[in-house]
Formats: sequence, C-alpha cells, structure tokens
Amino acid sequence: MTPEILKRLQAAKAAKQPVVLLTRLSDGHQCLWPEDSAPGALAEAAEAALRDDAARTVTLDGEPWFVHPHNPPLRLILVGAVHVAQSLVPMALPLGFAITVIDPRRSFGTAERFPGVTILDAWPDDAMAALAPDGRTAIVTLSHDPKLDDPALDVALKSDAFYIGALGSRRTHAKRVARLKEMGHDEAAIARIHAPIGLNIEAVTAPEIALSILAEIVATRRGAGLARRAAPAAAA
Repeated sequence: MTPEILKRLQAAKAAKQPVVLLTRLSDGHQCLWPEDSAPGALAEAAEAALRDDAARTVTLDGEPWFVHPHNPPLRLILVGAVHVAQSLVPMALPLGFAITVIDPRRSFGTAERFPGVTILDAWPDDAMAALAPDGRTAIVTLSHDPKLDDPALDVALKSDAFYIGALGSRRTHAKRVARLKEMGHDEAAIARIHAPIGLNIEAVTAPEIALSILAEIVATRRGAGLARRAAPAAAA
C-alpha cells in the first residue's frame, strides 16, 4: 500500500466514511472507491461488499481484484438502562456493535450493571444529538417513559439510523404516535419505528425480549423479509 493510499484510507476512517480498497492482484495496483472511479462491475462489487460487510474477489477483464470494504463501526444506542438493556448488551457485543447506553438516572446507568460499554447520563435528545446516528446505527428505546423515549425518538427519526425500535404495547405505541405527530413527524417517518419491538417470538422474559430485538436488528440490516411489516404497528 502506498503512503498516499494509506493516508486517504486513514482519513476516511477518521471521518467515518465507508470506502472500499480495491487491489488488482496481478500487480498490486490499488485505488479507493468511491473517491476513485471504478468500472461498473467493480463498482457494483464494491457496493455489495459495503452492504454485506464482507470482502470478496472478483474478476474484471481477466484480472482478479480483491475488494476490501472499510465501513464505519456498527453502533447500538440503547435509551433506558433497564433489565432488557442488561440482557441486550452481552448479546450484541459479539456481533460487533459499539454500544452506548443513555439514561439520565445515574442509579440505573452504572458500570456495574453495564460493564465494558459507554454510559451517558445526559438527557436523551442531547446525548443522541452528540452521537449523531448514521446509517450504521441502530437505536432502541426501552425506558417506557415518554420523557426519555420521545426526545430520543425525535432525534432518531431525523437521522439515517438503519433501525429504530421502541419498547411498548400496541396501545402504548398508539399514544406514542400521537405525541410524535404533535412534534411534527409525519406517518412515513413514524412508520420507521419497529413497535411493538422485536420479532414476534412470543417473548416474555427480559432475555427473550432482548433476543427478539437483536434478531430484528440483524434481519433489518441484512434485508431479510421477516423484518418487514405490512403496516405500522399503531394502525393494527
């Protein structure tokens, strides 16, 4: 790798910009997509590598190319340091998520209850604005307290987060929808919220609920059909 390519790759990582390092295996020539142009088939392979988070080798005009994606880290933001969050964290860590727990109630968000993750005791809207959720971010509100969940959802719906989920029954979500509409969000934006949260596996315990949530996050990220809903839950 040339110093120039390395410098550009490090700059992209620092700026949390997804890029793909393309290496022609026959002679080691490299370029950085999308900053550098690439033929259609190679660009398509680069897009697929970023989407799947997986490197691959493709052949273009008889030449093999190694396609190596460099994505920003996956992030999981949990609002509400509750029992479900305690179960979610150890399940999500092995999947590569950088986890942040937000809860202004300092007795809830402690290092003893959430070892090894970032804990913020700021108000959720301030914390969320500072975190700047992007397309590699999943957001889950768990507090069951509108004073905490609603400000977080307000910021989440204005972001590019790939997943937004909110704990609560259909009745709870219907009330939440009404409040979010009063805050200026339209039906299309509110339909981004997965609620009731999680895949329908008849979960009851906190670990089961956490499992259903994490499964739905993965399914959404991978574009699995089981993550799609025919209509917003509040309309059911």
